[in-house]
Amino acid sequence: MRPIRLLAAFLTVSLWTFVSRIAGFVRDVLIAAYLGAGPVAEAFLIAFTLPNMFRRFFAEGAFAVAFVPMFAKRLEGGENATEFGRDAFAGLASVLIVFTLVALAGMPWLVLAMAGGFYGDARFDLAVHYGRICFPYILFISLAALLSGVLNAMGRFLAAAATPTLLNVVFIAAILWAARAGWPMGETLAWAVPISGVAQLAMLWVAARRAGFTPVLRLPRLTPEMKRLAVIAGPAMLAGGVVQINLIVGRQVASFHEGAVAWLSYADRLYQLPLGIVGIAIGVVLLPDLSRRLRADDAQGGRDSYNRATEFALILSVPAAVGLMVVAHPIVSVLFERGAFGPTDTAATALAVAIYGLGLPAFVLHKVMQPLYFAREDTRRPFRFAVWAMVVNAVVAIGLAPVIGFIAAAIATTLAGWTMVGQLALGARGMGPEGRYDDRLRRRLPRILLAAVGMGAVLWPTEALLAEALATPGLRYAALAGLIGVGGASYAALGALTGAFRPSDLRRALRRGG
Repeated sequence: MRPIRLLAAFLTVSLWTFVSRIAGFVRDVLIAAYLGAGPVAEAFLIAFTLPNMFRRFFAEGAFAVAFVPMFAKRLEGGENATEFGRDAFAGLASVLIVFTLVALAGMPWLVLAMAGGFYGDARFDLAVHYGRICFPYILFISLAALLSGVLNAMGRFLAAAATPTLLNVVFIAAILWAARAGWPMGETLAWAVPISGVAQLAMLWVAARRAGFTPVLRLPRLTPEMKRLAVIAGPAMLAGGVVQINLIVGRQVASFHEGAVAWLSYADRLYQLPLGIVGIAIGVVLLPDLSRRLRADDAQGGRDSYNRATEFALILSVPAAVGLMVVAHPIVSVLFERGAFGPTDTAATALAVAIYGLGLPAFVLHKVMQPLYFAREDTRRPFRFAVWAMVVNAVVAIGLAPVIGFIAAAIATTLAGWTMVGQLALGARGMGPEGRYDDRLRRRLPRILLAAVGMGAVLWPTEALLAEALATPGLRYAALAGLIGVGGASYAALGALTGAFRPSDLRRALRRGG
């Protein structure tokens, strides 16, 4: 297997993640316009959250972090990786079929667990109904996630990165068709969820076959490799469960405040854009790269990969965080305020966006640091760290909610993110060279912070100058683009001036393959 071109692969994943998230913004703008933050919107958002929550628990959590390193190491060592992948596919499919049937029968209890505040009003029955339509999505998207892991381990990132765009394309088409045909919007959106899952699985199935891996539908086998996979996946599954408990706590707090579930969901979409483009993209590429370097005893190469990935993550996530905190209100107003989504919704969503922005570097670093552990098949320590982060999240969210309302959930999420990163950083110190920061990263970090703060100082008066244009229909999109452009240009200039980054670094990394 040829080595992964780390930065080139990262840029590929980032580009397609950006396309997917932009399509997701269009989707959310349409949902906000047609449904606002009303009961149908809240019921659908809870129903859509359920399969996505368990997807992260099974596929992107436990299975991915256990499967990808084992598969990548078998590829590197010339072992029978294909048969191992087929066994994993069959095992995951069997577990998910049973789980889906159980979840469909217990949907009322799942909705109560996510949004107890819905009980006794129309939102509860709607959420149960929509949930039963949406939930089979978990089967299709989890198997698609496994095939993505196979392709990523092979160094083929394009199809896996492009496939999530299908979800948003299906949603947008469904919304426009429902609006034209007069179909009930909530019901149409619910059916769009499993249909998009089938489309994504089909696309990745074809890509995997072309790459030389053909999935086989068969009864699962409990081989020694599968037993090892289960042992590694167990703590990762528990860690995934802890992360999802944090989500449940936030949704429970929000469900007792009318409109808050929608406000937090729209805010989540905004900070997920830079998180996906930077953090998730780096994590996807870094995990198989570190796994293969460990198998080849390339400690120095592993350290270089980790440090450059961390540096690149900070260069992009720190200014994004400052931007979300400083200009949250115009971003939310321009993107969402229309139709059923009013000024009150804008103010509440913008507050959540600013608080999530404060935690954005932590959310990104979390995705960068975890591969250090998972490449070593160490899932137990991340589980312990996640438990402590969960405690912080629950204490803050539940403790502050009676005092400050729904925004306690956003504050708790941010504090839990920084708690997790602090523990991951301390644990990495004992890993040898791969887990240590080099002089270049230490030298550039304060310069990155300085450039980002300077950008924030430029954005503040620029927003005031553009206030009228940002509120004028027909001009506000151009005004927002101009505001973001000023921020990007000022950060680029300050970054070059302070030495936070150099264009030559990017050219050199691409030329030598990352």
